[in-house]
Amino acid sequence: MRPEEYGTTGGDGLLVPMAWMYAEYVADGLLATGDLMDPATLEYRAGREALALTLFLSDGAVAGALPAARVEELRLLTAYGAAWRRWVRAGLEDRERAAAADGRPAPGLDLARAAWRWLEETELLAADLGAIGAPRRERPGREEEDGEVRVWTPAWQLGLPLGHLAIHLY
Repeated sequence: MRPEEYGTTGGDGLLVPMAWMYAEYVADGLLATGDLMDPATLEYRAGREALALTLFLSDGAVAGALPAARVEELRLLTAYGAAWRRWVRAGLEDRERAAAADGRPAPGLDLARAAWRWLEETELLAADLGAIGAPRRERPGREEEDGEVRVWTPAWQLGLPLGHLAIHLY
């Protein structure tokens, strides 16, 4: 396999999406360092995918430890859900246009699009964070045995705050 580069030596080897793989690796490391939840859960996957998308679309991470300026950039990017969602969509569109203009395949972009599709289309049953403090009778959703109200939430809405918290704990 060859890296995600094009040389003049030719060959039809498989392109390796190194930028995406590295973004996932760094995201996984950030979440594992925070020890926020079991890596086998869907919530953990949502956090990893949200962080990997953030890293990938912000031109990836640097090798080794993240510098303070980079950590602050990641905190700002993951701070607000609606703005992040628009930023991800715009970033994917920009990358798609650039790949089309270059006329080259973009394997990392394909994986980023797949991650974004999963984050948007997958819903997880989670605590209704929007109902905190609301009177009990006005809370939508399903009440669990412990009295907590749960609602179906897009995976990105759970993954983004988890990733943001992992960045703060870094």
